[in-house]
Amino acid sequence: MKMPGEPKAKRRSGCPVSISLELLGDRWSLLVVRDLMVRGLRTFKEFQEAGEGIATNVLADRLQKLEVAGIVAAEADETDGRKVNYRLTEKGIDLAPVLLELLIWGARHEETGAPCAAIAEMEKNREAVLAEARRRWRDRDSTPLIPKFEESPM
Repeated sequence: MKMPGEPKAKRRSGCPVSISLELLGDRWSLLVVRDLMVRGLRTFKEFQEAGEGIATNVLADRLQKLEVAGIVAAEADETDGRKVNYRLTEKGIDLAPVLLELLIWGARHEETGAPCAAIAEMEKNREAVLAEARRRWRDRDSTPLIPKFEESPM
């Protein structure tokens, strides 16, 4: 839903899937959202060191695009005003069900580094996982919700 006063963006079509993919369909954006939502990462340096291998220029671009889209907000660090912390907005935390379903789908259909028992538990308790993700967001709790997965065997 477009908010009043937002500039009208040029879209390929009016399809909600197409519009969503325009915002999130690149290789990195959902990984940044994932790291904010479930890994507790907050700073540029933490994203850069997360193990995905994102180049600094690409990371800076994705953070800026996510901020312009209203999915991420940049905030000055309370203890060091030179440092920027990133945080999901309400629009961003509303992606939690999408990420959870991608996680479950990927673990079900591809060989991944995700522990089967942990994924089965999340699949069985979707609502509780989503409620906990939202609680952590609301309370600004950066404790990781899920562990970092091992590299998948090739």
